[in-house]
Amino acid sequence: MNKLKFTDSEQLVSQLNRSSSPTDAISAIAAISASEITETAAISALIQALSYHHATVATAAVEALVKLAPATVEALITAYRSSTDQGLQAYIIQALAQIGDDRAFDVLAEVVGTAVANHCQGNVRRIAARGLGKIGSTTDDPEAIRHAVEKLTWALLTPEDWGLRYAAAVSLQEIATPEAKAALQVGLNQEADKVVRSRISTSVEKNLSH
Repeated sequence: MNKLKFTDSEQLVSQLNRSSSPTDAISAIAAISASEITETAAISALIQALSYHHATVATAAVEALVKLAPATVEALITAYRSSTDQGLQAYIIQALAQIGDDRAFDVLAEVVGTAVANHCQGNVRRIAARGLGKIGSTTDDPEAIRHAVEKLTWALLTPEDWGLRYAAAVSLQEIATPEAKAALQVGLNQEADKVVRSRISTSVEKNLSH
């Protein structure tokens, strides 16, 4: 598909910023995504849409930001750092985890390593752990892989959140370095939760078969 001229992209950004209903907003997001617009104004408008009061709009914006990556990564990281809105931050982490870009490592690792009490933020930690798994299993940077395994090993062996330990097991299986496999074995030996233990066992078996 041909990329839109700048004036057309301005029109779509304006349409999104002025949308008065979820349907209008989703339509504008879909048009920006399909047109592969990566101008700063378009990315900024999509990030603003993450704060829309209707969840379907935010979900559509996440999908568009993932599709338009890697152009969206730096803006997402900046938005995460400058925001105090946990809801917005949660959607940003969703997008960054799905993209799996090395540049998001520090943000994802920070979220995984934060002790958060409420259930919503607990889920964000699990998503971040899966993002580290994607980075660790796709990057060519040995340091990034090592750091991902270190953080995920901590997430597997330390927190009380069983969902985070489960997510860490899946991610370590994906990375599958000798260190990741060793961490899974340690986790298998100490895990008390039956569901998590079963998942770790599956991870160990799948890695042994490869």
